[in-house]
Amino acid sequence: MELRNYLRILRAHWVGIVLFVILGVAVAFVWSLVQPRVYTADASGYVAAIRAEGANDAGSALVAENLAQAKVTSFLDLGTWRSVAEHAIDELGLTTAPEALVNRVSVTNPVGTVNIKVSASASTPEGARDLAQAWIRGMATEIADLEGGDPANATVQLVPGDSARLPSSPSSPNTRLALALGGLIGLALGIGYAVLRYTLDRRIRSADAVERETGIAVVGTIPDEKSFTADSRLLPLDGEGSSAANAKLFAVSEAMRELRTNIQFMDVDNPPRVIVVTSPLPGEGKSTTSANLAITLAASGQKVVLIDGDLRRPMVATIFHLVDGVGLTDVLANRATVEDVAQRVGRKGNLLVLGAGKLPPNPSEVLGSERMRSLLRDLSADYTVIIDAPPLLPVTDAAVLTHSADGAVVVCSVGSTTFEALGKALQNLDRAGGRALGVVLNRVPRKGRGAAYRDYRYAGDYYRAEDATADADIEVNVAGPRRSPAPALVAAPPGPVAGPAGPAPVAAPPASAGVAAAPVNEVITAVPPAPVKASAAAAAKVAPNASTPLPAGAGASVASTAGPPSTRRSRRVAS
Repeated sequence: MELRNYLRILRAHWVGIVLFVILGVAVAFVWSLVQPRVYTADASGYVAAIRAEGANDAGSALVAENLAQAKVTSFLDLGTWRSVAEHAIDELGLTTAPEALVNRVSVTNPVGTVNIKVSASASTPEGARDLAQAWIRGMATEIADLEGGDPANATVQLVPGDSARLPSSPSSPNTRLALALGGLIGLALGIGYAVLRYTLDRRIRSADAVERETGIAVVGTIPDEKSFTADSRLLPLDGEGSSAANAKLFAVSEAMRELRTNIQFMDVDNPPRVIVVTSPLPGEGKSTTSANLAITLAASGQKVVLIDGDLRRPMVATIFHLVDGVGLTDVLANRATVEDVAQRVGRKGNLLVLGAGKLPPNPSEVLGSERMRSLLRDLSADYTVIIDAPPLLPVTDAAVLTHSADGAVVVCSVGSTTFEALGKALQNLDRAGGRALGVVLNRVPRKGRGAAYRDYRYAGDYYRAEDATADADIEVNVAGPRRSPAPALVAAPPGPVAGPAGPAPVAAPPASAGVAAAPVNEVITAVPPAPVKASAAAAAKVAPNASTPLPAGAGASVASTAGPPSTRRSRRVAS
């Protein structure tokens, strides 16, 4: 693993690492508080060689110095003798055992000197000072005894120095050192925690990891869009919507265009015409992805049919706010034709939406029937077909559908879908004879771990600034697609319309629960906008718009509800 990968891990888990550091410092601080205070005092003496009387020449001085240096190292071991400890106990009146007292004292010889340094520890400053002084005096007594018992006849002696200084602060615990060590230990534990989390975390985080683990290409990455809600998760239809709203969805729009381009160029000579959009598990955004992919394909001028193939939990009609009384199952049961039940969406008329219809008790058999395969063949001759299919792991519907399609796009939610779930979903596709066109990463974070949309964010800011002047004089309120009381045939005279038309009259719904005798497909567009406040220059750009009728054999010609065309910026977004 490269250094940048480790840096990415640390950046992703920085909160946990900081918490470990804080915990380490806190533990060290508490430990320092509960530890007993220990004070250390130092006493010293020097080893002096006694020269013979009258020996004041330089040679005698040199001999005495060499003798003192030779003796001082041998006297260090004397500082651990029991007799020295007993001398200190008798002098200070202590009740401590000699062995315990020896452990509280250390004797050293500073390098290059004939000094002996005694460091004594006690629970009070006075106790440490008194013990150090008593110890150095005890050593002097023992050395005198070893040298003959008479100081006058001794060749060397230990001369105690001045009184030991009273320590002003405890030597233990060292709070600063403890806090530093606690922080370092916490940092090490935090880094270990981050690496362990990365190793054990099997959730999908990046496109590189998906391609490395599965060998399947990532054909799209869709950023996490907070403005998407259960009632509003579609890109603008044919450039509808305000400038601010379109600019806010710029990153998602660009991501969907990238997905569209990648799918179109998978096979330039024979691009896929029937595409299944599915996911390993529910709730990963497959329905929203399929709907916006269909909108993006239609915006490029292609004729698209979006089919709700999820016959267990249909969502397409809800996303588009359409009536879902009849749909795919009615077509497969020969109770209606596609022209009867498909609903056209958008002003350009390039997108048809076919709802699920009545839910059958055997969805897998219905989707795998010869009638379904025949329907897909017929539609793919004139349309690019997008099928919103159920998840791959809970049921086999998507795998069965993919066998009849050109391939499947598998949508995974970043930070939620695991590699195991994706791998098993791809295995289910392979066993059913289906082809995986690629993986789409959904809800990719814009910041933090896995962020990949800084350029889109900057482009969105530039996009808003560029169009602020152009849109300053025009105020348009465009609502989302309306839900009609029931599907009905809406006729409109061909040709341009002088101005925005009011809502078209809608026929009353049929009394029976079956399919109406007449075709019931309907053009679904935006609700007619509120009055437009525009400058003369902006008003001159507004032109009437008319819908595109269904191709031959589609039943009856339909027309869209008139409305204001998109501004120049909206046309650029939809391109």
